[in-house]
Amino acid sequence: MDELAATVTGFARTLRAAGVGADHERTANLLRALDHLDVSDPREVYWAGRLTLCATPDDLPRYDRCFAAYFGGRRAVPAPRAGATVVTRHTAAPEEGGEPGEEGETAPATASRAELLRHRDVAGLTAAERDEVHRLLAMLRGRRAQRRSRRFAPAARGGLDRGRTIREALRKGEVTRLRRRAHTTRPRPVVLFVDVSGSMAPYAETLLRFAHALVRSEPRATRVYSIGTRLTSITAELRHRDPGTALEAVSRAIPDWSGGTRLGAELREYLGRHSARGAVVVIASDGWERGDPGLLGSQLARLSRQAHRMIWVNPHKGYAGYQPLTGGMRAALPHLDDLVAGHSLAAYQELSERLAHA
Repeated sequence: MDELAATVTGFARTLRAAGVGADHERTANLLRALDHLDVSDPREVYWAGRLTLCATPDDLPRYDRCFAAYFGGRRAVPAPRAGATVVTRHTAAPEEGGEPGEEGETAPATASRAELLRHRDVAGLTAAERDEVHRLLAMLRGRRAQRRSRRFAPAARGGLDRGRTIREALRKGEVTRLRRRAHTTRPRPVVLFVDVSGSMAPYAETLLRFAHALVRSEPRATRVYSIGTRLTSITAELRHRDPGTALEAVSRAIPDWSGGTRLGAELREYLGRHSARGAVVVIASDGWERGDPGLLGSQLARLSRQAHRMIWVNPHKGYAGYQPLTGGMRAALPHLDDLVAGHSLAAYQELSERLAHA
């Protein structure tokens, strides 16, 4: 949230330098609008900003130029005025070989490029493209489905709160109002297992970036474990606000990078120590099980009886014609509620939406 606010504030400052009336009230309106939108989708951010930050028709071309410069990597051509400011982008990589286009063409081209990037397989991205995907994942809002808590809070409607009603009557000498209470809600917990074995190497870092976004959004309701040849809790490492620092801590904590996979044994170890009761369990793996698939199936059956929902994220699910033919996947399928793709930014955004409504 802090990173998003800083980005929006910087953009509004850029607009004001170019002559657009993006004052503090309009900036606050944009932040409130983005609470209900997908901030990793450039089109939604573009239109939200255009509707909230622009005050007159003259602001529109200036807004388009500044948006392209700030988010698209090009230099802005400010409106003719004294002290015109040149703005350069600081968050996204420029298009290779790109030249400034005609007015109104740059922003749609940038949005189109970002949209294409959302659906690209992260295993085939360049280093710059992968960094852009990771930046967008850091801004992902890991909204979470709510569940009813055992605790109560004062409410306008609900059951009678006898204690508050009686205490108020004793204080005032008579019953003047019946006080009521209702159950509070809290985020449904998520338990995420990330496969860091050799076959998952092209996707492991991006999955851990996604895990970081989940932990940052709901630190008390998210637990993350790496799985390979050992089960390792990495929740504490992912609580650092900076993604790079968090990933460095995770890399030091995980002893079995790019090894084999013993999912069944590791889930048995988890169930011997912890519980996933009422949680959404997410397993991110390609299902290449080196251990006994029967053991994996039996442990998933135990886990599914505890969990509210079981989701398996397989990067290969995003390929056309994919069939879950590995022993691990065949053992897992009877116990899953969802089998989803995990190969692209769009797939992670879809997974985030599933967690928001699980």
